[in-house]
Amino acid sequence: MNDPIVGIAGAGVTGQAVGRVLRNLGIRTAWFDPQAGAAVRASRRHGGVVLDAWSDLGVVDAVVLASPGPHCGVIAELVGTGVHVVSASDEHDDVVASLGLDDHAVASGSRVVVGAALSPGLTGLLARHLAGQLDVVDEVHVAMHGTGGPACARQHHDALGGLARGWHDGEWIERPGGSGRELCWFPDPIGPADCYRAALADPVVLHRLFPHAARVSARVSATRRDRLTARLPMLAPPHPEGDRGAIRVEVRGALTGGARETLVAGAVGRTGDMAGALAALCARACLDEQVPVGVGVPGDDPDAGHLLLREVLDAGVQLHEFTGVARVPR
Repeated sequence: MNDPIVGIAGAGVTGQAVGRVLRNLGIRTAWFDPQAGAAVRASRRHGGVVLDAWSDLGVVDAVVLASPGPHCGVIAELVGTGVHVVSASDEHDDVVASLGLDDHAVASGSRVVVGAALSPGLTGLLARHLAGQLDVVDEVHVAMHGTGGPACARQHHDALGGLARGWHDGEWIERPGGSGRELCWFPDPIGPADCYRAALADPVVLHRLFPHAARVSARVSATRRDRLTARLPMLAPPHPEGDRGAIRVEVRGALTGGARETLVAGAVGRTGDMAGALAALCARACLDEQVPVGVGVPGDDPDAGHLLLREVLDAGVQLHEFTGVARVPR
């Protein structure tokens, strides 16, 4: 039997992080990027073959979509060929639409993981980790700082100008992006940053993981200029290599004895590297049949989520728990 091949659609910052992790895992890769020369450069750097067209992805065993979204239409096409798919899209409407492909994936026998990025994605795994220390989970709140690359920066810009959704006491609420300032403390060296509501996919994913939580919210860090120009074209081009980023996850609930507790954890590193590590490990989980047939998100199964988080740690992502003094979880 031939060794499986994972196709990587998108040879940008996140896609190259996917390729680097898969190479270290000994998994063969095939690259596709519509930008001339991008896939060739990624192949030379990380190994693997180069594909000439989107349709060529239908012959591999699994595909990681690390290209700019939307991904829903591409997922539907790939699932029709029986390929497993991992999507790193973090756009709210795209994630919601992709979750609606479950029946299609089940009928094709495909394993699909959506929201496999930093936020959503790693935020859900951290929330699972913290929730395992509680008897009851009442609230989950996440915040993100930084962008992975040009496409991610544009999505961050658009999200601040969109409509933010959150789960509040049994119903979805909508608030304008850029509102609701909150000072959030991220792991060093990021530190404190003002964060605001935005059109993010995290609340949908986290509500799926914790349906009994009364409140779920998500915010992103932003400067005053970010907020003022969110509904205008970007004034400055994004950095081609992304920047250092971080996430912060806060879970509130009760211990077995009824005592109230608030737990906080975070991760820090190159934003694209953290997102790419999770997406790559989700692809391996699909190949190893550790993910059920159908459409899911990282952390759907608590036990599998804990294992996936450990693998993310092993891949080099720095995680921190806040207990008065930051410490690395063991």
